[in-house]
Amino acid sequence: MIRMDRRKFIRNVTAAGTASGLALQAGTPQETHSVKYAVEGFSCITCAVGLEAMLKTRKGVARVAASYPEKSVVIGFDNKMTSEKALTDFIAGCGFSVT
Repeated sequence: MIRMDRRKFIRNVTAAGTASGLALQAGTPQETHSVKYAVEGFSCITCAVGLEAMLKTRKGVARVAASYPEKSVVIGFDNKMTSEKALTDFIAGCGFSVT
């Protein structure tokens, strides 16, 4: 079981929120694929909201909806700009596990 480092995660969420307000993507990614993952490691709603905010800053991500009660995340993305592996690796790097 992967254990999330809460302080590191909150620091990253804060940085992602600041960066997303300043960085503009060149055009909106086309949603060519959609995936839904079960997420282990959400300990509160902040985890789900934070993961959602950080995923929204990823290149190629068109849509994200994370749910704490359902312990899941739905991601719509452009497969020419990112991949499922890149997304799952990113989520794992945030301290969560996905299936």
